[in-house]
Amino acid sequence: MDGKNKMKKGFIPQRGDYQNLKVYQLGNCIYALTYAFAHRYLEYGDRTKDQMIQAARSGKQNIAEGSVDGASSAEMEIKLTIVAKGSMHELRIDYEDFLLARGLAKWSIDDPRTRQVRKYCKTHMYPEEYRRAVETRSAETIANIAITMLHQFDVMITGLIESQKRRFLREGGIKEQMYKARVENKKS
Repeated sequence: MDGKNKMKKGFIPQRGDYQNLKVYQLGNCIYALTYAFAHRYLEYGDRTKDQMIQAARSGKQNIAEGSVDGASSAEMEIKLTIVAKGSMHELRIDYEDFLLARGLAKWSIDDPRTRQVRKYCKTHMYPEEYRRAVETRSAETIANIAITMLHQFDVMITGLIESQKRRFLREGGIKEQMYKARVENKKS
């Protein structure tokens, strides 16, 4: 690519395409499921209710913010993606605690229902489907569905973080990109 074409592309890559990321879409479904779950199965005034909703929200919102902020700061993009991962870990523990405190079963990784949820979630990224599921299924089932989705989210977001790290090593940060663009512009 010659210098003129490079400058047309720009040295600040426009990001913010988070809505196309499968991990963001899954996070959005987890948020919808958690919001409905918390309002149906947790009592008014229970601090866990707000914490679960906020953790689910933080998981998806930090992916969005990191994607947009990544245009000017690779460091911020990676940090916010790691915050999203942490928020969803917190949420998974809340669901596990919900089951434990009520003497409800937690599905194993080999449980046929867990496999069924994993398969379903690969192709169903519509938040309203998960929200509606809360109306027809037991608290135990919904909590286990959420835990399964959160494990999937963790695998996906770990891959996203690794991808962001590779891109940083390949392209550098904004200061390096600006300097390269300035040098290239002077050459042309």
